[in-house]
This record gives sequence, structure tokens and C-alpha cells, in this order.
Amino acid sequence: MMMKRTPKSTIYDIAQKANASPSTVSAALNGTWKARRIRAETAERIIKIAQDFGYSTNLQARGLRTAKSGLTALLMPDYNRFFSSLAEAFSSKVRQMGLCPVIVSTDRDHDEELSTVEKLVSYAIDSLFIAGASCPEEISRYCQKAQIDHIFIDQPCALAASVTTDNVWGARQLTTEILASRTPSGDPRRDEPYFIGGDCHLPVTAGRIEGFREELQSRLGASHDHQIIASSYDTDYAEQAIKSLYGQIGGLPSALFVNSITSFEGILRFLLTLPEEEVRACSMGCFDYEPFGELLRFPVHMIRQRHRALIATAFELLETKAGPGTLIKVEPKLFSAHHRQ
Repeated sequence: MMMKRTPKSTIYDIAQKANASPSTVSAALNGTWKARRIRAETAERIIKIAQDFGYSTNLQARGLRTAKSGLTALLMPDYNRFFSSLAEAFSSKVRQMGLCPVIVSTDRDHDEELSTVEKLVSYAIDSLFIAGASCPEEISRYCQKAQIDHIFIDQPCALAASVTTDNVWGARQLTTEILASRTPSGDPRRDEPYFIGGDCHLPVTAGRIEGFREELQSRLGASHDHQIIASSYDTDYAEQAIKSLYGQIGGLPSALFVNSITSFEGILRFLLTLPEEEVRACSMGCFDYEPFGELLRFPVHMIRQRHRALIATAFELLETKAGPGTLIKVEPKLFSAHHRQ
């Protein structure tokens, strides 16, 4: 009796029969052989061998017939609360469509991002959603060569359609709330509002800095470079930044804008070493949302990004085949500490 081959072993059988590598076989079967610069004769020979092997029983064979694998991927930098919420919304949406979600984090590492995209393409993904990448244009060029539909989330890319949070608008709302609830200390050094956290070279942070400075200019008449401390999202960096600032100005600033929940964790470590009355005297806001933040003994204004709206808009852009440079901004939601008191 003839044993039925399993889909898992078939690709290696095809590679052996075709005298080719498994990755070459995968590229031929998922239609990306042109982007990989594989000769047409080689791809045709592999496809013929795959058909002889009865490869039509698994998902990659379905990709051979229809150019669809059923796999939809999301590339993101890490699993902080925002990106975890984004991944959850993405997974739910993809499953509702009867497809299979693939979610990978790359820690904003340039080489890892490109390597991961290449591997995802080799698995014949139907489409790719990219959130918070360090090299969006390089990723877009690769996807274009491989003929993979792709959308950017949380950052714009000039070569593809994108959906982002309206960071400038959100930062202005948060800054307004922080300034409205502060009590001046009488010390000019401490009465300057400060922005801590994030990477000023990334579009997301740059947008929030822009909104912060616009609101300072509008309400206080000026903003200065030294009020922006934004070279890293790292928790330890934020802790050291607030500790150093505390020493420089002789206490906490009367108003503090924190640029992410990751940065807030670092700042919170330092705040826990101070008397509660001193912490409560600082009007504080975080451009991120953490439900447990509502349990803190001091008020913190928060901005919640609308992850479900971002994902829904991203799929709309994909379905309508929005052109390069298309950019949709989604307004976030302000959670005022005053409303929770």
C-alpha cells in the first residue's frame, strides 16, 4: 500500500528531486522566484515536480494554484502594551476573514527586519502589515519586488499606504491637560515643562514632540531644546533621565510629558523613591494607556491609541489598494486624570 506523504516532508522531497534548496523550492511554489532571481526554467521544473508529488494537499500548494496561502503577517518591534493590543486586534481581524495570522517582533533591528520579511515572503504570505519598523522604505521596496501587498501602521512610508495615530493632535491634547492641571512652584527651572522618552529620530516621537512644542509655544510663548529628552525608548534610559533632571533643577518639574508606557515604567521607578506629596505636585501625562495607571496614588493623564481603528483602517487601505503615499491619521483618546478622581 502506498504511504501518503505529509505536507511537511514534501517540500524536502521536491528539493531533493529537483536538486535545489528548500528555499528555492518555496520561492518557486509561492511565486516569488522572480524577486529571488531564480531562472524561469528552474521554477517551471520545480512546479512540475511538485505537481507530480501531489503537492495540492497543503496550503503552499494552494498558493501554487491561486497565489494565495491564507497567511497574513504583522511585523512589529516589540510586545509592549500598545503593540500587544495592536497584535490582538490584528489576529482577531485576520481570523474573522478566515485567514491565519503570523505575528513577529524584531526589536527595531534593521537586519532582523529585512531577514524576517524575506522569510515571510518565502512562505508565500498573502499580505504584510508593518508596525514601527526602522527601515520602512527598504521593506517596501522588497515587498514591491516580491509583489506582496503591504501596509504600514504607526508610521508613514512614502512608498506605500500608511495609517498612523495622529501623534501631533494627541500630543497637543495631552500637553493642554498637563499644563491646565499644574501648579507653578515659583522656581523658573522647575516650572519649565519637560518631555521625556522615545527616539526623536523616529516619526512617532517626532510627531509628539511637535505637538508638545506647538502647545508650549501657544500657551507659554516659547519652547526650548533642553526641554526635550528623547534619545531612547529604553526603560533604564527614562529612569536615568528623570533622575538626572531632578538633580539639575532641584526637584521634579511642575509639568512632565512621558512619551510611552515603557518610558513611564522607568520614571515610575524613580518616583517611588520620592515622598508622595512631591510626586503629586508634578502634573504628569503619558502618551500611552495603562489601566493599572488609574490605581496610582497620584494622577496621570493618559492618551490611548485606538488600536482596533488602526487595524480596521489598515485593512481598508489594503482592500481598496490605496496608492503609495496615502496616509490616514486616527485620532487617539484622552483619559484625563480629573475624570477619574
